[in-house]
Amino acid sequence: MYNKYINLYNKFILLTTNKDLYVLKRKKDNFSDRISIFLIHFALFLVIFKNEENKKKLQVIYDFLFKQIELSIREIGYGDQSINKKMKDYVNLFHNILSKLHFWNNSSYLTKKKLLSFFLSDFTNISYLVQYFDQYVLNLSKNSLKSYLKSVNKP
Repeated sequence: MYNKYINLYNKFILLTTNKDLYVLKRKKDNFSDRISIFLIHFALFLVIFKNEENKKKLQVIYDFLFKQIELSIREIGYGDQSINKKMKDYVNLFHNILSKLHFWNNSSYLTKKKLLSFFLSDFTNISYLVQYFDQYVLNLSKNSLKSYLKSVNKP
């Protein structure tokens, strides 16, 4: 299924596993925090590249990434019923994140800080995360979706 997007998925995993992000945690790193950070990266990606031209491709990417998340949950060892519930929770979380971050570029620093604090409550230095995600959005906006998908470099 659309394995041409596996590099994109791996880029999101690379971003999600950035150790600098987890040094700022109060508690030990866990899957829930990682999935939240993954979903924030993906939501901002969609916010930047969303337009009529990219609509179909972004839907395929969305489907592919959530299928990969489901496969990752299966690898952890959850049963079929648990997976369905977890996926429903993650899809709902993602849409909540997406709706809140939709106006990221037009939001004030304090608004961004509140939004990230809501989704990443165990993190101590939210200011760092705001700067990190601002830089991430800036890097995304410097490229087209097509060039971003072709690239194998760091996002």
